[in-house]
Amino acid sequence: MTRRGPRPLRTRLPLLLATVLAGVCGALGLTTALAQHAYLTGELDGRVNDAAVSGVTAAARHPGRPDDLAFLGTGGHPSGLLAARLDTGGHVLAGAVVRRDDGPSPLGAAQRSALTGVPDDGTVHTRTVPGLGAYRVTALDASGIRVLAGLPLDDVRHTLRALVRIEAAATAGALVLAGGCCVLAVRRGLRPLGRVAAAADQVARAPLGPKGPTGLARVPAPDADPGTEAGRVGAALNRMIDEVEASLAERRRGEERMRRFIADAGHELRTPLASIAGYAELMNRGARPDTADLAWRRIGAESARMTGLVEDLLLLARLAEGRPPQAAETDLALLVAEAVRQARTAGADHVWRVELPLDPPLRVTGDGPRLRQAVSALLANARMHTPPGTTVTVSLATTAARHTLRVRDDGPGIPRDLLPAVFDPFTRADPSRTRAGLGGGGSGLGLAVAAAIVHAHGGAVRVDSVPGRTEFTVDFPATGPSLPSAHPAPEHPPTASHPLGSSA
Repeated sequence: MTRRGPRPLRTRLPLLLATVLAGVCGALGLTTALAQHAYLTGELDGRVNDAAVSGVTAAARHPGRPDDLAFLGTGGHPSGLLAARLDTGGHVLAGAVVRRDDGPSPLGAAQRSALTGVPDDGTVHTRTVPGLGAYRVTALDASGIRVLAGLPLDDVRHTLRALVRIEAAATAGALVLAGGCCVLAVRRGLRPLGRVAAAADQVARAPLGPKGPTGLARVPAPDADPGTEAGRVGAALNRMIDEVEASLAERRRGEERMRRFIADAGHELRTPLASIAGYAELMNRGARPDTADLAWRRIGAESARMTGLVEDLLLLARLAEGRPPQAAETDLALLVAEAVRQARTAGADHVWRVELPLDPPLRVTGDGPRLRQAVSALLANARMHTPPGTTVTVSLATTAARHTLRVRDDGPGIPRDLLPAVFDPFTRADPSRTRAGLGGGGSGLGLAVAAAIVHAHGGAVRVDSVPGRTEFTVDFPATGPSLPSAHPAPEHPPTASHPLGSSA
């Protein structure tokens, strides 16, 4: 036997509300019926007592006739009134019942027997009289005169039955109307939740692989109002979908970068390998001494180029693994000065300017050679991608928390569409920013390596570029206060500006 699954909320809520309403209506109906029964029975008991008092008063006029029921013939008695005279043992001496049209009729033996034993203390009791039905009866004793009086319960029971039928019909109608309203209200209230569930189902069915959709369904704005429970669910689902899409987009970008990285790395490695293979083949064919010497030099140059490329790739891989750099205090100002001096030697056709603070050394903690490599990569980028005569300005500024290095040039600038990917591996500059075509533009790893080294040392690097001004900004965390405690470090310390070259 298969187990049935849970019913949906749009079915369970109306059923629950209908059950609660039915219970409430049933309790109200039962309470009303009991209260009405008590009220009608009390009214009937009052009339029974009045009839007993009237009978005792009338019988007291003839105390010598214990079986006298002449008071029933005076008229004005309600139909169905039962009266009897009792002896001291509670037995009926004489009894009669008032008929609507025929007047008093004597009670039979069975009827008198049913009335025997009613105590004469004035309390009202229910007795079933054969041929007459249920009666409320009471007996009174006034100076030895004992009279029993009773009235039928038929009117009370007929009234209660009518009341119960009316209440049942009214309750059924109210339940049908309330149930219909509840169904409409619940279904209308659950529509936003249904749309949220539909959006969630659509997202769940959407293929999330590399070739999956780029835009997932969202919960409509009216259904994502945080003021309602369903709205909070919808808003949370939209946030989750945003995160899923961002994660998918990042994964696609990562896969695309990886494919491009592999293709670029293969291309960069294939070029020197092809040159090495060509010159090796040339030497195998017995080249002349001067040609063999040229081939050896070219093989050495291409091998060095390939070795540098592989070392850069390995460095990027190690830094991507999160390996901490070597920790040692390094004077950043001295490191920058040495890097600028080397850049001037390699780029004598550029104007090199350096601005360094005149106060105590700028200490940073990290791997000195790697930091020098990062600074050299920024300077090499400015040298290789700007025309002769470009002024490159290198400046250092410091605060108590960080040291800031800026490399600025007045070259043609970086194309706007290239800025977001300028620190990605194998990103090459636009030809308008190259000095000797793509062949002279490097492998495209310099800025990527520089950014990776800076990030590994807890720093940050960014670039701003417009035509005529390109500035790379690097922030390094400071090892400690740059100035003695008696002289706090100013926000902009004094600097010395030194031209290290001239225009070509």
